[in-house]
Amino acid sequence: MIKKEVQLGLKENWQQFTLLVIVNAFVGGMVGLERSVLPALAEDEFGLALKSTILSFIVVFGITKAITNYYTGTLANKLGRKKLLIIGWLVGLPIPFILMYAPNWNWIIFANVLLGVNQGLAWSSTVVMKIDLVGDKQRGLAMGINESAGYIAVAITAFFTGWVANQYGLRPYPFYIGIFLVVLGLLVSILFIKDTHHHVAKETSSNNIPRLKNIFWDTTWNDKTLGSVSQAGLINNLNDGMVWGIFPLLLIAKNFSIKDIGILVAIYPAVWGIGQLFTGKMADKYPKKQLLFLGMLLQAITLLLFPLAGNFLQFALLSAVLGWGTALVYPTFLATIAENTNPVDRAESIGIFRLWRDLGYAIGAILTGVLADSFGMNNSIVFIGLLTLLSALIIQVRMSVNIKSTNTAKSK
Repeated sequence: MIKKEVQLGLKENWQQFTLLVIVNAFVGGMVGLERSVLPALAEDEFGLALKSTILSFIVVFGITKAITNYYTGTLANKLGRKKLLIIGWLVGLPIPFILMYAPNWNWIIFANVLLGVNQGLAWSSTVVMKIDLVGDKQRGLAMGINESAGYIAVAITAFFTGWVANQYGLRPYPFYIGIFLVVLGLLVSILFIKDTHHHVAKETSSNNIPRLKNIFWDTTWNDKTLGSVSQAGLINNLNDGMVWGIFPLLLIAKNFSIKDIGILVAIYPAVWGIGQLFTGKMADKYPKKQLLFLGMLLQAITLLLFPLAGNFLQFALLSAVLGWGTALVYPTFLATIAENTNPVDRAESIGIFRLWRDLGYAIGAILTGVLADSFGMNNSIVFIGLLTLLSALIIQVRMSVNIKSTNTAKSK
């Protein structure tokens, strides 16, 4: 009886979809807590000087989130999406308190281990649940709305924490919003979110996409489309990890105030977030390969121009263009993975993609920190820009033009 009542689609499941969007905004806000404040906190309160040491919090966050993403994918079908979402919030409960009262940098590192688990479980769960709800239509739009909510929340929280820090100091006041986010996110997830396993069963019964022979290696590289998306995801978050850690330090070196840094740091995820409301829908209408190539190319060009910027307006413009480039690829990544996998493989394949994508945070932070300490911040940014350009070329050369689900739809 329940299975007969299950319908797939954004309109048909708008209530649950909306709740998941709200929950994902809370999840994104947890990352935004650190965007403006933590690099300054590292220098001012903990006396850290080496860029590689300061960026250590991003390294542990990226590694922990990447590993958690992988296990979220494999556990989603066994434990259920909702249980993983709730566990993610429970892990996140101590984070704002640790950030407020940490006596040394090791506690900040520990908070970012918890943040990585929180993000891996909670964000991955909401992604998979939304894809389950909408079925094979409007996946790009669904992912655009999902990622938009998350990254708009990152931007708003980054701006707000920067403003509060400028007014009242780096601790504890900027992190009070984290208590609100984690408590409300947990309560909404427990009381109102429903699992989506019936929707998976519904779509599986009518889906003709073949199962992957080896989900890990096919998603990682063997499948030309999935492999191209996975490498681009890694490079995308590699340069995001660099922007997260180095950009505030670059602005500090150029004598921008904490308030201006908060604004500039917020522009990038704000455009990234709002832009996905449009680019997600574009991913349903236009060739995904072209959107991915263009997005990575825009990121590369912008990063290569960053060292030439000298004033607020120039940094603001480059941050906006970088955000648009990232907006083009982010929902398209997930829509492409979902479109090219059988529903039974999908959660695990998305988890593997997100494993590689979020390892980019760790690799980017380590690489950027070492390069910045050895050759200066500007040279490290240029190097990351060149890696991003290479990633765009891999998409253009290797990614398949034909989409499996398109062929399947035609055969029906």
